[in-house]
Amino acid sequence: MTTTLIVLVHPAPDSFNASWAKQTDTSCNSLGDEVLWSDLYGQGFDPAERSSHYPADSVSTPYDVLRTQQAASEAGCLPEAVQDEIDKVRAADRIIVHFPVWWFAPPAMLKGWCERVLVNGGLHDTGNRFDTGRFRGKSVLFCATTGSRQAESAHNGKEGDIQMLLWPLAYTFRYLGFDVLTPRLIHGVHGYHKGTARHDLETRLRAELAGHHDTIARYDALPRLNFNADDDFDRGRLRSDAPSHSRFIRHEP
Repeated sequence: MTTTLIVLVHPAPDSFNASWAKQTDTSCNSLGDEVLWSDLYGQGFDPAERSSHYPADSVSTPYDVLRTQQAASEAGCLPEAVQDEIDKVRAADRIIVHFPVWWFAPPAMLKGWCERVLVNGGLHDTGNRFDTGRFRGKSVLFCATTGSRQAESAHNGKEGDIQMLLWPLAYTFRYLGFDVLTPRLIHGVHGYHKGTARHDLETRLRAELAGHHDTIARYDALPRLNFNADDDFDRGRLRSDAPSHSRFIRHEP
């Protein structure tokens, strides 16, 4: 049995992102998966990391996030809300994250979830990251909406290349050892459509939901992002004979 963790990152329970996440749930259940949920806004998850989350004897002086997380992880005194999320991440074979793109990035709630839940010393450390990450063999899929049109989100689009905008989040999961699937994107989702444009959007979104079961059923065959292997680097720099998979890690022109 496959265990799927659905992470929903939208404040409105009647949003399209929420409906898309619910369709993921329906599809996974119909395929026999065990489904876990993290509705971050619905749970009231606090995305801001701070020293007051931890017992005083776990907090480094001066306060250092990595050292404090490691100490709390080793002492078994991580915040309950964080430990609950960690348990779900560890149990999951795959994570499907549903979110909108706001201000050219995922919501701050999702960034904060990563900062608090992907704890140093528990889910990663210097000896267990990238090719030696603790989550090798597991995968993550981003299901994201943009307010911009598809053309505006292309590599030459006015809103910026959406694949590059999502790369830092993808690399976060790559750091932990996850395979990262090519994001599923639905464009032009916003509340300013009127008349025919609104009708057309609603028709398109209904079709997207209807076809989502097929996406989940084909999950294992979906394309994955390419990242450099650890041995592509020499003293932290990309070797001249190694491939470049992203403009974030590239050879000089």
